[in-house]
Amino acid sequence: MNNVNDITENFGTLYRPKSALVFYQTKGTNTDMYVEHFDMDKNGNPINAHPLTVNEAKVLAKALYTNKEKDKAFLKPKGILPTNILHINPSEKGTVLWYTKSQEQQLYFVNGLGIPNGKAYVPPMLWYASKNSLAVFALTTDRRPKENTPLYFAPFFNIYEDGKVCMGTVSIDIKNSASVEEFISAWENYFFNSYFSHLLGKQNPIKGNCVSLWKKLIETSEVFPKETLKKNNKTLKNLL
Repeated sequence: MNNVNDITENFGTLYRPKSALVFYQTKGTNTDMYVEHFDMDKNGNPINAHPLTVNEAKVLAKALYTNKEKDKAFLKPKGILPTNILHINPSEKGTVLWYTKSQEQQLYFVNGLGIPNGKAYVPPMLWYASKNSLAVFALTTDRRPKENTPLYFAPFFNIYEDGKVCMGTVSIDIKNSASVEEFISAWENYFFNSYFSHLLGKQNPIKGNCVSLWKKLIETSEVFPKETLKKNNKTLKNLL
């Protein structure tokens, strides 16, 4: 049994001030810059002031470069790029476009819908996500989609007509250094582990009653009936 008084595992990394830079600038139109380096004593007070040396400048430049490289690691694949990924924009505001085949998923619904929580088959899906937002669409085949592949409204609750997902109170936390595999796994978990609650706007995403459909699919474990999907007049190319 763990010692209940040992709380050190809850501590984060502790950083102590080691040095400081002070930038001085002359007044006037022809300004000049001067940088002074301070060491820090054990209490965090600046001591030993001296002009910034070449070696100290190199250490600073290396630290800044390392942080820059760390940011570039966002959406970098861990290995060979998974075949279900269709497009990656690995910038600071990066996006990923990927698809999933028809599969059985655990689904959650608020009590007011009258649909029991449980497993049901969902259709093939197209996912388009940034760090802070997600849009989903339905597909009619498990084949890898192409630019001209028609998209269908995702047959779920909590989704706007343009495909964007309302995540409600779900706290989205995707790291700047997340690999593309971690990124898509996180979004799929956020989507399927949140509670479906209501249809958004006046748009009915399927041909028929959405509540009745999911109630039946959970009760019977039938494959999702693709004939109930509705086209949204977009193709994959519209997302690129």
